Amino acid sequence: MKKDKLYLIDIAAVGDYVDYDLNDDGTGSIFNIEKRDNYISRKAPKIKGSSYRGERLEQIVASNIDNFFIVTSIFSPEFNNKVIDRFLVVGESAKLKCFIVINKEDLDQENLLSEWEEIYSIIGYKVIRTSAKTHIGMDKLNELFKGKKNILWGQSGVGKSSLLNKIYPGLNLKTKLISTFNEKGTHSTVTSTMFKVDKDTFVIDTPGIREIEPYGIRKEDLGHYFREFLPYIKNCKFNTCTHFHEPGCAVIRAVEEEEIFPERYDSYLKLLDTIEQDIIF
Repeated sequence: MKKDKLYLIDIAAVGDYVDYDLNDDGTGSIFNIEKRDNYISRKAPKIKGSSYRGERLEQIVASNIDNFFIVTSIFSPEFNNKVIDRFLVVGESAKLKCFIVINKEDLDQENLLSEWEEIYSIIGYKVIRTSAKTHIGMDKLNELFKGKKNILWGQSGVGKSSLLNKIYPGLNLKTKLISTFNEKGTHSTVTSTMFKVDKDTFVIDTPGIREIEPYGIRKEDLGHYFREFLPYIKNCKFNTCTHFHEPGCAVIRAVEEEEIFPERYDSYLKLLDTIEQDIIF
């Protein structure tokens, strides 16, 4: 195998149902993976120093999920709506029920969170304010988790593991402080792990990431994963409209008439510009 060539094979993902043989010594082997109801994935990160120039492959993060919790923070690291929108595209393309968790609410002294909470709520997403320090939102999360298979995903340092530790102290997940130099998180979780926390309740803790790049989405399809675009897309002049420069675009007209939030449309354009390009993590 050449050292500069990238190989990525997903044999089984967290959340898969599998058939396996178990040996007397406790080891075993998987011989079948059941059909997945759904799965969440991203473009596989580039390996630094690799000269591989082919198409980026798909990295499956978890499968058979009921709830997708996109975890962010209002500060430390600072809130970034464009990152949230990328996660939402990943969740919408997988047809998952998406929730937005804005953590570290106790740091929001000027109530900056309210504006974003309103925007995403109007679009149709449930937004949960949380704080592992003051316990705000813990009961809400606990109730939403019950009887479901839940995945928490977000940038490094936003506090996914801290939230799970507050709700389920027995997990005792590793956590790390945010860097005071650049406000970027460090990876306390290095692999995705699923925990059974109740009879029918599972939570998946995932490694934090710096950037998220959706996999397998074409430019002409991206708008379908911005749910507020959907009522207008059918009225666009062209079936392959990318809602950027085409004449007769109903989405652009809706933005101009303030029927679509400009913050979301700007986020869409930024993602559209990179959707078919490679991003180095």
